[in-house]
Amino acid sequence: MSSNKILLILHQARSDPGRVGEALRTLGYELDMRIPAIGHSLPEDVSEHKATVVFGGPMSANDDHEDYILQEARYVDRVLNAEKPYFGICLGAQIMARSLGATVDRHPDGYMEIGYHPVHPTQDEHPLFPSPMKAFQWHKEGFDLPKACELLATSPEFNNQAFQYGTNAFGIQFHPEVTEAMNRRWLDKASHMLVEPGAQSAEEQLADRAEHDDTLRLWLDNFLNQWIGPAS
Repeated sequence: MSSNKILLILHQARSDPGRVGEALRTLGYELDMRIPAIGHSLPEDVSEHKATVVFGGPMSANDDHEDYILQEARYVDRVLNAEKPYFGICLGAQIMARSLGATVDRHPDGYMEIGYHPVHPTQDEHPLFPSPMKAFQWHKEGFDLPKACELLATSPEFNNQAFQYGTNAFGIQFHPEVTEAMNRRWLDKASHMLVEPGAQSAEEQLADRAEHDDTLRLWLDNFLNQWIGPAS
């Protein structure tokens, strides 16, 4: 058992924790990466890890017919009940929201956020969201704000962009982990989605990345330092 081990839950065989993985290693943590969708088990005891990060994926938090989604939801329940640090990204935030009793669903007009979209803090000078930014997004579903949670950031089409539960559990709708290589791979593998309402073209995404990526990277470093800090 290691107090400096962090559980990373990913959703496809070729999934990459990207900048989140790089940043956590830099902070001194050992990464335990598991993919329940391809048969990996999750720990019985949440105390085996200092924290849990659940990443995004093309599936839905509503996929109750998938055993691995149910397995992840049960694990997230245990982590939240134990008040262990939790960070959910996109699907990981949606699983967290659903575990806390909120609804996860499509935008009523079929709108999606794919590419760089504005994210606005809900309060001035919040330590985790000091200013508005354009964040990289890739999702077709959003979530209602669960009860007993604080909304930290919003956007015009998907109101709930970031929220906090308790002192150390956070969910965000956007993707600060995505490197340029990951962005280009998504553009290639999911090019059919670029015609959806709310989707930027590949050219627009890469241009916005050149302009806004440094801000998003700095946001992630600041968030991780406040959420978990350096390993002891």
